[in-house]
Amino acid sequence: MSAAKSRKAHILERISAEDPISVANLAETLGVSEMTIRRDLADLEREGLVKRVHGGAISSFGRSYEPPYALRHVRSTAAKQAIARAAAEMVMEGDSVALDVGSTVYEVARLLSRRRGLTIITPSVRVLSLFLKNRDVRTIVSGGVLRTGEESLVGDLACHAFRDLFVDKLFLGLGGIDAENGLSEYNWDDALVKRAMIRSAKQVIVVADSSKFGGTAFARIADIGDIHAVVTDQPPPEALARAFAARRVRVVIAKEMSSRGLAPIDEAKCAMNERT
Repeated sequence: MSAAKSRKAHILERISAEDPISVANLAETLGVSEMTIRRDLADLEREGLVKRVHGGAISSFGRSYEPPYALRHVRSTAAKQAIARAAAEMVMEGDSVALDVGSTVYEVARLLSRRRGLTIITPSVRVLSLFLKNRDVRTIVSGGVLRTGEESLVGDLACHAFRDLFVDKLFLGLGGIDAENGLSEYNWDDALVKRAMIRSAKQVIVVADSSKFGGTAFARIADIGDIHAVVTDQPPPEALARAFAARRVRVVIAKEMSSRGLAPIDEAKCAMNERT
């Protein structure tokens, strides 16, 4: 990805979490001139992705806007891979695992696709494609109506599949997670499937980078108390951390790969009070 595309992806990621954003702050963070940032914002405004205001920009989309998968897939790549490694370590041989849609869950699936002795169920065509040649994993597709952009399966068939199955672990993606509004998603149809997946799982594990903290998307999925763990890349803000602690949600901070290998999970920054 070119430097310009990388900067624009960063800008869109920031604006989804911090609306508005300032030219000066972006220039300092990205190590470029303010003029370069202004050109990037002008390009994004022409594409209808942001609106420029004095000194910065705001998002041009409401809560129902769903960033394209292709764009989400290239955001925070190192963080998502670190989250995926920490999440995959939670899976034991013999587990039944539900894998949601989304770019971070896809990274978890990519690691699990190399394992054996698992049962996988998913409403994601992208996730399914990773397991097609693994004969040591039993793979179940939920069925449903295809959302072509996301390559997710939605509708009554998808929900019904999870009503009749009970899995050990669910790795859940989302659009935002907020102390007051709970878990939310951009698309109503996907949110309904996620609700069914949550009800089917013994343990619900959210995998999300820190850009999702404090965000509220269009469709409500569940309360914070409906999940058991969050695997992420940075400590949550204070209000969200208090909400996790109050509901005994374990928070795991994954470390990115260094030149000396993968640093261990930072247990000092984890809320380790598992729920029974």
